[in-house]
Amino acid sequence: MSTATSRRLLNIISLAGLIVSVWFTIYCFHLGVFKNTAALQNLVGHAEFFGPLLFIALQIVQVVIPIIPGGISLAAGVLIFGPIEGFVYNYIGIVIGSLIAFFLGRRFGKPLIHHLISQKTYDRYIGWLDNQNRFTKLFAIAIFLPVAPDDVLCLLAGLTKMSFKTFTMIILLGKPATILAYSYALVYGGMFISHIL
Repeated sequence: MSTATSRRLLNIISLAGLIVSVWFTIYCFHLGVFKNTAALQNLVGHAEFFGPLLFIALQIVQVVIPIIPGGISLAAGVLIFGPIEGFVYNYIGIVIGSLIAFFLGRRFGKPLIHHLISQKTYDRYIGWLDNQNRFTKLFAIAIFLPVAPDDVLCLLAGLTKMSFKTFTMIILLGKPATILAYSYALVYGGMFISHIL
C-alpha cells in the first residue's frame, strides 16, 4: 500500500471516528449524562468486566491509530467509570499504547511513520531529532504538557537512541498530569456547558 493511500485510509478512519464521537456526544447529551453521570454508567453497567478491558483496548489503539480524538476518550473514561477508575483505565491504556508506538517506530522506522502521520506533521517535528540529548529533554517536557502531539512524538522517539527504560520512565511520570488536565477539563467543561444550555 502506498503512503498516500494509507494516509487517506487513516484520514477516513479518523473522520469516521470523529463523526461517531460527535453522534455519541449528542446522544449522551439527550440522555442527560452531563447532568447525571449515572445515566452514562448505566450504559456500560452490563459489561462490568469487559467494559474496562474494551475501554483500555480502545485507548491503546487510539494512541497508535487516531480512531477518535484522544481528549474525547479521556473524558469518556472519567464519565463512564468515575474519576478514580476512569483515570486508572485511561492511564493504563495510554501508557501501553505509547510503549507500542515507541516500539513500532524503532522496529519499522520512517516507512511506517510516514504511513501513520502526515508529511507536514513529520516535517514539523523531525528537526527535534537532530540533537539526541535535546530531543530527550523536549520530549519529556512535551509529555508533561497537555497540548503536545504525544502520539507523534512517541513514534518519533523510536527513531532516536533513547533507551526503552528512559522512554518508559518519561511516559510513566509525565502522563498522569496530561490525563488529568485533559479529562477533567473536558468533563467539567461539558457539565458547565450543559448547565448553561
